[in-house]
Amino acid sequence: MLTFTCPYCGVVAEESELTGGGEAHLKRFGPGSSDAEFEAYLFTRKNPKGVHFERWRHAYGCGKWFLAARDTNTLEVFGTYPAQTTEPPADLIAAIKNKRPGWEGWK
Repeated sequence: MLTFTCPYCGVVAEESELTGGGEAHLKRFGPGSSDAEFEAYLFTRKNPKGVHFERWRHAYGCGKWFLAARDTNTLEVFGTYPAQTTEPPADLIAAIKNKRPGWEGWK
């Protein structure tokens, strides 16, 4: 079972207390975008075997959305951070690179 620490209320919650929200750090396309850009935003998602950044909501707690980095292969959670963050914090990236020396970044 996955366990995440909510960056807002500090509660360590099991995945049954949370709601998954899909891939994090997506570039959203709206009015004025091409059909191809909007289609890619709606339907194209990464599905990596390894480190992945996701959105989660603390549904049975504070109710806030947050972002998490985890390994989809081992289910190891590297850390969480606020949803308003535009890119993963440097200390989280360093922790991932420390555990996965060949990992090449989040983009």
